[in-house]
Amino acid sequence: MDGMTEFAPENFGSPAPPLLSVENVTLEYKTPGRVVRATQNVSFDVWEADRFILLGASGCGKSTLLKAVGGFIAPREGRIVLDGRTIQGPGPDRVVVFQEFDQLPPWKTVRENVAFPMRVSGRVGRKEAAERAEHYIEKVGLSRFADAYPNTLSGGMKQRVAIARALAMEPRVLLMDEPFAALDALTRRKMQEELLALWEEVRFTLLFVTHSIEEALVVGNRIALLSPHPGRMRAEINSHEWDLSSGGSSQFQAAANHIHRLLFEEAVAVDGADDE
Repeated sequence: MDGMTEFAPENFGSPAPPLLSVENVTLEYKTPGRVVRATQNVSFDVWEADRFILLGASGCGKSTLLKAVGGFIAPREGRIVLDGRTIQGPGPDRVVVFQEFDQLPPWKTVRENVAFPMRVSGRVGRKEAAERAEHYIEKVGLSRFADAYPNTLSGGMKQRVAIARALAMEPRVLLMDEPFAALDALTRRKMQEELLALWEEVRFTLLFVTHSIEEALVVGNRIALLSPHPGRMRAEINSHEWDLSSGGSSQFQAAANHIHRLLFEEAVAVDGADDE
C-alpha cells in the first residue's frame, strides 16, 4: 500500500480505552431553505497523546466534526464520548484554535490574551493564570513580545499566541481547525515544526483538521480520510513519523499519492452517483 498501513481502530493504540470516541455520528446544519447533512455515521477513536488528523476535501464535514467534538453542534445521530462521558456542550477540557487571526482581543497584550481564558473559566486563580501564561508564552518563543499588542504581530506570531492560550488551559484535547491555512508557505512550514516541537515537550492530545495531504502526513500520527457529501469514513491510515525534510523523499511521495488516490477515487464515485 505504498508504504502506508490502513487499520481498524480497535487494532491501534494502547490497551487503555480511548480518550475520545466518535461513535456513528451524523451531523446536520441548517442553511436558508434546507438542512444539509454534513457527516454520515462517522466513527473513530483518539488515544491520549495522539495527533489525529481529519483530512478531506472541502465539503466533507471535517470542520463540522471538529465543532461537534468542541460541543458547539449536537449530533443528529450517534454520540461523542470524552473520558467516558458523552459530550453535551462546550467545556474547558476542549479548546479550539481557529484559522482566523482575529480571535485575539486587540486591546489585550500577548500576556493578557494568554491569561484571559484561564481567568474567565474560573479554573485557576490570578497567580496561577499569570504563571501558566508566562510558561506557555516562553514555550512558543514569544517571551520578548509578552507586552506587545496583536496589531504589532505577524500572522504566525498571532497563531503562536492562540496556541499558547489554548495549551495554557491544559485541555484534554486540543482542537485545531486548519490553523495554518492562511499563512504563507514558509511560515506554515515553520509553524508545523513548532507545533511538533511543542508536542514533543507537552504530549498533548491533538485533533487537527486540514485539507493538505502533506500537512496531514507531517503533523499527524494517525489520519482519518473523509469522503464528501456527506462526510463518511473512507479509511484510517497510520502515518510514519515523518519530518518536514522528508517531503521530497520517494516514500513520502508514495504515501501522499496513496492518500490522494483514495480521496480522488471516492470523490469520483460520489460525483458519478450524483449525476445518475
